[in-house]
Amino acid sequence: MNTYFKNKKSLFFAFIVLAVTFSGCSIEGEPNPRLSLFIGVDVSGSYVNSGHYDESISFMANYIYAHLNGLGELEKPNELFVSSIGGAEPGQPKSFYPIHVFENKSVDEIEAKLREYFPKKKQNDLTDFNAFFEQIAETIRSKNLILRPVSIVMLSDGVPDLQKNGETDYRSIKLSPLEKLSRNITVRLLYTDPVTGKKWRTEIPRRRVKIWTQSSEVMTTWNDSTIFFQDSTLAKQDRWLKWTKDNVDFGVRARRVD
Repeated sequence: MNTYFKNKKSLFFAFIVLAVTFSGCSIEGEPNPRLSLFIGVDVSGSYVNSGHYDESISFMANYIYAHLNGLGELEKPNELFVSSIGGAEPGQPKSFYPIHVFENKSVDEIEAKLREYFPKKKQNDLTDFNAFFEQIAETIRSKNLILRPVSIVMLSDGVPDLQKNGETDYRSIKLSPLEKLSRNITVRLLYTDPVTGKKWRTEIPRRRVKIWTQSSEVMTTWNDSTIFFQDSTLAKQDRWLKWTKDNVDFGVRARRVD
């Protein structure tokens, strides 16, 4: 009889360990980060000279710091990669700077790194979203990040260098390399305009990938004195953290576009 109860107790303990493991939580109850966060910075002349470049880099430094430290309700990523969008030639691969470059740094130190990697100068680079998405897909496969939630955040006006019959061809933007890698992939386009944002949401073909856009007019309010307090640490910026959750990390529903 004692052996019977001892075996049942061992099986129960094994079940608890498996349940904790597959729920994505540690024994201590701390969640294991699963999010893969990719950030793209548009270095084309149109965006660099848009008047929003400097401010968007400052925002992104705060955004990266807040996510890496799990502030507010912002999800802490397991992986982070930062790269430029596009290049001097179509399809040109770019460096993906990993999470280790930004960990254990202050907001100012992160911003300094971003400005070092993506300096503000007159650029002739193309805005090549397709090459950017393809490289993300390759990174997901090579790093074995398949099936994990993915958030792709882009600082860009959203206008691709793709033309058809003399007009910008948004349908030529290919999200297909990302479609089968995860059921939870969100592309977030920041600092665009309402017209371009609508074209991203309604014209780009996709099945699973979700798209969220935010206009430059809304984005520029992040450092308003009623939202972002200059003399307070980011951990205490409750208004800014909520603003970011509601306006950038908004949970958008999937929409199929053929």
